[in-house]
Order: sequence, then structure tokens, then C-alpha cells
Amino acid sequence: MNYTERAKQLGFSAAAVMDTKNLVFKPEYRVFCEENRCGNYDRNPACPPESGSVEEMKEKALALAADETFPFEKMLKEPGIHYICEVKKASPSKGLIAEDFPYLQIAKEYEAAGADAISCLTEPKYFLGKKEYLKAITDEVSIPVLRKDFTVDEYQIYEAKTLGAGVVLLICALLDTETIRSYIEICDHLGLSALVEVHDEKEMDSAIKAGARVIGVNNRNLKDFTVDINNSIRLRELVDPKTVFVSESGIKGGEDMKALYKNGTDAVLIGELLMRAEDRKKKLAELRMETRKGC
Repeated sequence: MNYTERAKQLGFSAAAVMDTKNLVFKPEYRVFCEENRCGNYDRNPACPPESGSVEEMKEKALALAADETFPFEKMLKEPGIHYICEVKKASPSKGLIAEDFPYLQIAKEYEAAGADAISCLTEPKYFLGKKEYLKAITDEVSIPVLRKDFTVDEYQIYEAKTLGAGVVLLICALLDTETIRSYIEICDHLGLSALVEVHDEKEMDSAIKAGARVIGVNNRNLKDFTVDINNSIRLRELVDPKTVFVSESGIKGGEDMKALYKNGTDAVLIGELLMRAEDRKKKLAELRMETRKGC
């Protein structure tokens, strides 16, 4: 794919390809917010000044109790295959998924149907998410909740803690090994689990070297959005059996679940399959039943 041409087709005036490892995130960039270059300063609760500085958010997060038992990881280590069910209104690859979006009801239905954890998006532009969704869900359900936004700054980890999340997503395609290691340390200090996402052998090596305890394989190629569930099956053998292994995206039904279970997968993250179902609770129950029959 010619990414620069594709970007221009999508409406960008200019585009260039660069290695994500060359991206540098500095607090100084927050000055752009103070200059109100996007027009949202003092208008959006997710933006400065209401969002506060990194140190202010860190202070808020550290004031909260840290669950050192790491319930998300503890749950995934139990026998059987586990279900992380996603509450998602839209995605970059599929566009609008659920025009009617009773997010809290959906989360409660998942929990009632036996979901082991919930995944929630708060990114507003491409996933049409809101931080209010995450906070409301964590206030109402008793199972762990993953903030499944692309983490690129430690601020987001501290913020996730204040919103009630028990898990954050760290993507190897966006973060180098040392950054992932440092973010895992922050998570440990806060009592959060880190789901470290990979897509290929190189990223798997980075995740392992960073000390990831929970590794998720994204079956969707973030470069061209193609999906291949065999990606999880192929990469599973590279991971120590003691490392929690999660398969993400592209799960189409019971047959996929059976194949992943037999391959030693500890959990699956399912979004679109459930979000597009007329009866999400029933769909999850059917999926669980089909998997048990084949295993």
C-alpha cells in the first residue's frame, strides 16, 4: 500500500512515512493546547486545563488504592478459555458499528452472560468513544475493564487508573522495548495490568524482552487491516506457556474458538462479532457453549 497516497485520498494535505520509534512525546507539546490550536482548550473536559498536567494526573492516580493481586491476570490464568468482550461504537477499519449504543447496558449484558472482562474505547475521533463510557462501566460492573486506547504517553496510564480501568493496552508497533518496560513498571505501581500487543515475531521479541506478563496477538494487520486468525496460532509457540496469551480481533465463531483453545490460548478479545449481534447476551452464551462442546 502507498500510505502517502492513501492519506491524501482520505483528505490529508501532506503525508510521510516514518518509523514509530522516531516519534518523541514531550510534555512541552502541551503548550500547543494552551495556544488553543485545535479550538478545544477549556471547552473539552478531556483537554487542558481541566485534564491537568502529567504530575497532577499522576498524583490523582497514586492516591487510589492499588490492587496488587492483579485480578485480570489472575483470572486469565485459571483453567479454560476466557472472554474479553468489547464495548465499541466504531472502528477505523469498519466505520460505524453500532448507531444505537447503550454502552452501559451492553457491558452489563456481557457480564451477565459470563464475560470475564470488558474492553472499552474512549478515543473520540476514530472509535467514537468517550471517557465517560469507561468511568460509567467501571462503576457498574465487577469484572476487570481494559482501556483499549493506543497508549503513547504515561499520562494515559495514570488517567486510566482514575477512570477505574484495571488494564491498559501497550502496542509494540507504537512503543519501543524500553518504553514498554517503563510503562509496565508504572502499571505495576498502580496495580494495573498491561496487555502488550504484538503482530509479528519482531514485536513478540520486544514484548518478551520488556517483561510482558500478558501478551496479546492482534490478528488484524494494522497496516492494511487484513485479518488472519492463524497469526495467533503461529505466534503462540514463541511464548512461554506461563505467559498469559490473548488472541485479538477477527474471531468469527465457535470453530475459531476451538482452534485457539487447542493451541493454548488463554483468552480472546471479541468486538465486532458481539457488537453486531441482535442479542449480544445470547450470542456470547452460544459462543461459550460451542467452545465447550469442541473442547
